[in-house]
Amino acid sequence: MGSGQALWNPPTHPGPLRPQGRRGSLVGAVAGRRIGLLGGSFNPAHGGHLHISREALKRLDLDEVWWLVSPQNPLKPVAGMAPFAERLQQAAAVAAAARHIRVSDIEAALGTTYTADTLRALRRRFPRARFVWLMGGDNLAQFPYWRGWQQIFRTLPVAVFARPTTSLKALAGKAAHRFASARVPEGSARRLPLLPPPAWVFFHTRLDPRSATRIRAERMLSTQKEKRAQVTPELATSATVATISPRPPRTADPSQLLRQVIGSLEDGKAEDIVTIDLAGKTTFADYMVVASGRSARQVVSLTEHLEKDLPGHVAVEGKSQGDWVLIDAGDVIVHIFRPEIRAYYNLEKMWGAGLPEADVAVQ
Repeated sequence: MGSGQALWNPPTHPGPLRPQGRRGSLVGAVAGRRIGLLGGSFNPAHGGHLHISREALKRLDLDEVWWLVSPQNPLKPVAGMAPFAERLQQAAAVAAAARHIRVSDIEAALGTTYTADTLRALRRRFPRARFVWLMGGDNLAQFPYWRGWQQIFRTLPVAVFARPTTSLKALAGKAAHRFASARVPEGSARRLPLLPPPAWVFFHTRLDPRSATRIRAERMLSTQKEKRAQVTPELATSATVATISPRPPRTADPSQLLRQVIGSLEDGKAEDIVTIDLAGKTTFADYMVVASGRSARQVVSLTEHLEKDLPGHVAVEGKSQGDWVLIDAGDVIVHIFRPEIRAYYNLEKMWGAGLPEADVAVQ
């Protein structure tokens, strides 16, 4: 969808929403309404977004929640990002059964890039709406890396929802300390939309483990397995599928394979090598290793080094671009990123390990 229709509604929601001037019908329609704003790439939208939205509707006594689907941010990587229209349509499908959630491309219509600019523009366009900015605790922890983060706090009230493994870090972070005096008790959260900013609340809600990052990673692995499943002995001789091979076999000693992987990465001067024990988290491997190369060229070089050093064969995805390479070695899954791509996808957060704060992407 293009930017001509700024708010795209689930089919069950009455009435179109389009950006108009101050005298437009939408401006009058939202006047005085309590509206939560949940922004992001929605790449893809999922049940976690629904969870936060429903909690916000209930705990803040909101009339509705708008999902602000962002166009491609020039500061974020294109790799792995679905087209804007596809993300918008998929978000609408996820929200279709939720009658108080509206899916919006208004950021594209406004022509804004950063959250701070979008919120300021929405305040100008809808001066009588009672907006609240909604976000997860993981974003509160990273908030000082967002452009104009203090301005966001001073533009709208903010509601933060606990996310797995990040609550303590979020509440001990710079943003929480900077605006500690403006924090509202959970018991008084229903009045948050009526309070002048800065005002914010932290909800210790039921933790929802779903994340777009995890879904993308699982899809990548699933696609890789499907490709291999489609290869017949006859096709395997074709040059067009020569790079697709069966999944590497499991080994008798996964820890030995892990040591070989780390040794190869260290020899190739990989940076910020993180090992994640997958026991109890998934069945497709025993360990995940995440590392960075300083450039696409080094990412490819590290990949080739691993292909040479590991016994037998490994399956590789993404080598041609050099932004994010997935190497399936059987018991060990290896992800090699350029630093900015790694910071954006933050697989460590998804699987419970920490990414250095200095590497967090600007929002």
